[in-house]
Amino acid sequence: MEAMSSSLLHSFFFLSLLFSLANAVPRIHYHDFIVQSTPVKRLCNTHSSITVNGQFPGPTLEVNNGDTLVVKVVNRARYNVTIHWHGIRQIRTGWADGPEFVTQCPIRPGGSYKYRFTVQGQEGTLWWHAHSSWLRATVYGALIIHPKEGNSYPFPKPKRQTPLLLGEWWDANPIDVIREATRTGGAPNVSDAYTINGQPGDLYNCSSKETVIVPVDSGETNLLRVINSALNQQLFFSIANHKMTVVGADASYVKPFTTNTLMLGPGQTTDVLITGDQIPARYYIAARAYASAQNAPFDNTTTTAILEYKSAPCPAKGASIRPVLPSLPAFNDTATATAFSTSFRSPGKVEVPKEIDESLFFTVGLGLNRCPSGAMSSTCQAPNGTRFTASMNNVSFVLPSSFSLLEAHHQGIPGVFTTDFPAAPPVKFDYTGNVSSSLWQPTRGTKVYRLEYGSKVQVVLQGTSIVTAENHPIHLHGYDFYVIAEGFGNFNPETDTSKFNLDDPPLRNTVSLPLKGWAVIRFVADNPGVWIMHCHLDVHISWGLAMAFLVDNGVGELESLEHAPEDLPLC
Repeated sequence: MEAMSSSLLHSFFFLSLLFSLANAVPRIHYHDFIVQSTPVKRLCNTHSSITVNGQFPGPTLEVNNGDTLVVKVVNRARYNVTIHWHGIRQIRTGWADGPEFVTQCPIRPGGSYKYRFTVQGQEGTLWWHAHSSWLRATVYGALIIHPKEGNSYPFPKPKRQTPLLLGEWWDANPIDVIREATRTGGAPNVSDAYTINGQPGDLYNCSSKETVIVPVDSGETNLLRVINSALNQQLFFSIANHKMTVVGADASYVKPFTTNTLMLGPGQTTDVLITGDQIPARYYIAARAYASAQNAPFDNTTTTAILEYKSAPCPAKGASIRPVLPSLPAFNDTATATAFSTSFRSPGKVEVPKEIDESLFFTVGLGLNRCPSGAMSSTCQAPNGTRFTASMNNVSFVLPSSFSLLEAHHQGIPGVFTTDFPAAPPVKFDYTGNVSSSLWQPTRGTKVYRLEYGSKVQVVLQGTSIVTAENHPIHLHGYDFYVIAEGFGNFNPETDTSKFNLDDPPLRNTVSLPLKGWAVIRFVADNPGVWIMHCHLDVHISWGLAMAFLVDNGVGELESLEHAPEDLPLC
């Protein structure tokens, strides 16, 4: 009998081991995204909004590190669309990256395309969004990457996890808003509300019943995955009476630090732990603008959700006692924004590229194009009868229309782009001082910068005061990078290199370029393809604040771009 029990025990152990090993094998997750028009009511009005699967925000995707995603996108809307998997490295799978006319032609109405990619070496919070015109105003969702099966977080496992997507809402069709701005050459109308998980919150009209509730219980620690999905606005974020411990950003773990306030630029994600250590009640979660540009209009409203203790007493019938509201920084509080962004460190020493092969210096900022003689005033509504533009190194980026950049590169199609994007600005000047108006008009072009596979790259991103200075969130596709330093004024290579952190800098995919300042990033060009780097304020990319890196294949199949999928959309 004992022998039988022992045999059964061993069999049970063996089966359990096989089950665990089977679970540890990376999985393939299949999803269908139907892009369609859906009635969405906000702020008392109903709009025909573009959504995925009729949801706003769209579905949350959850995978484990090492898993593969296969997402078939079917376009039943009236606009072209692509989907970008923001922050996914896309190792050798540039065809799945998504930016329109960069790695693919758009999916036309009635068409479809299957995105297929593997998540490699990333854990934490990312997101997905449309990368065509302003469709991402409503076409976006969370992408959560859990540790590999059997692995744990580098912090105590939270009781529950909640994604919080911060967004913007226009009481209009966002595509009409940007089309009108493009026609006039002026700035587009600002949003009418901010949102948390698609809901403005009860400080707005007609929004009290749908305010998002985030549950917490006394004594438990929860993980909030905060994503700035807003189109054009950096945002402060806070929770009344609760401190937040930051443990991750852009799908990388960070050395934990505690804060009362987050500041996220569009595209950035921040993972925070909160503990239910307050009197059981209801507390506001709130976000509002960090607006650094001078004399530029912005949406000055505040969006809210409610952190609700499960043991909180129910409010008396008919009572309208509002939760406690957190103290948020002033709209122009650059000191708080800077203190937050400079608090990030990697959990330990990291391998930062030391010997640099490509040392690049990119100016980043706005500009104005003079209108041709005789142009109608209705099409030149920027200051003094001009049209707004933006540029890097005085080149305002123009997307192609007949082929994507990646197709043109892969197939050797001439005439689509040139490889002469400048490694430094054509003219040196006082970048953050009073800039001569003779420097305000950039040139237009489809220029890329070519990198050899494996080259070690440093980019100094220098903000300018042309038209107005601003804190620009700069996002690089296909790569994470180390932010080794940032500062104010003009970057000085003789003195500012002493500020470089080459021990434990944070790993990010989007860096907030400081107001009237600079940031320095480093990465190894180990992912072949064409990768756009752009400001994630969508109005700025609409004006040309972008460039692209062309990274050549290395040696052999594992260092080369995969072949294009058969269903890649045609222009």
